[in-house]
Amino acid sequence: MIWLTWRQHRKLAFYTLLGLAVLAAVLVPIGLSMRHTFTDLGLAGCLHPSTLSEAAAQTCDVSLRRFSDRYDSLNLVAVLLITLPVLVGLFWGAPLVAREVEQGTHRFVWTQGVGRTRWALVKFGLVGGAVVLLAACYGLGVSWWVDPLTKAAHEGRLGVIVFDLQGIVPIGYTLFAVALGIFAGTIWKRMLPAMGITLAGFIGVRAAVEMLARPHYQPARTQTFPIEGPGIPEGDRGNWVLAVGIRNPDGTMVAENTRIQCPPGGKGPDGRVCGAELGLKPGAYNWEMYQPADRFWLFQGIETGIFVALAVLLLYLAIRRVRRIA
Repeated sequence: MIWLTWRQHRKLAFYTLLGLAVLAAVLVPIGLSMRHTFTDLGLAGCLHPSTLSEAAAQTCDVSLRRFSDRYDSLNLVAVLLITLPVLVGLFWGAPLVAREVEQGTHRFVWTQGVGRTRWALVKFGLVGGAVVLLAACYGLGVSWWVDPLTKAAHEGRLGVIVFDLQGIVPIGYTLFAVALGIFAGTIWKRMLPAMGITLAGFIGVRAAVEMLARPHYQPARTQTFPIEGPGIPEGDRGNWVLAVGIRNPDGTMVAENTRIQCPPGGKGPDGRVCGAELGLKPGAYNWEMYQPADRFWLFQGIETGIFVALAVLLLYLAIRRVRRIA
């Protein structure tokens, strides 16, 4: 069975490795360039703003803007990288059972002394092991590549998109995509419908987890700061801000999704106190709810566990379905 599995999937394995090699050939020079620019602009000393003088802080702001302006276009590359796990699910997982049944070759295999359960365990195990290994290499490589971008970005590693690219979550995403493809192939026993269901299911589950579950992995924290003064606290960099607003002293929300930062005693051209147009009372303050930056690896572990558990469940259901295929 091991030899047969290798014979059936060696061409796909070759093309997958070739694709990863091409991806590395593109990303490694860009990563080295980003690190070189990061060092030349002196951004390593800008990661702890509380220790900087006012002049140094202004210099850091200029350098961070220069870095962001130069590499903003890489956001499109990051979006493309997010699609890689589902592509593995489409081309590794969905055909695993569906193609065998569609072409009728499952009848030959299952009548040659290889039981359905053994066939499923060997096939699913070998493909799953290979996928985990590839996803681990991909996750570590992209973590290295995206590191300067996350250090320069205000939202850090918990930001939208960058969280999904690095660390160990790509392992969970990829394993889930493959398991979903395998299960879909046992339900819709034709390859194209199985691939379509895999794509739709993967996007739906990923979106649900990211928008509904991830913000609540741990109770969010809140912080406040006055509308007059230096502005956002220095420790805010790297936090995942979930909601912001302006509240009156009694806690009533006056304006959502906005902040006010005014110099002490600041007044507008018409002489009105800063924020008076919003009906703010004396003592009004900025409010935000956030997940701290130091929860990155905790959130990575939780989300990876969710998708690995879903993958195990889907593989179990797939094995049960294989036993019922005519």
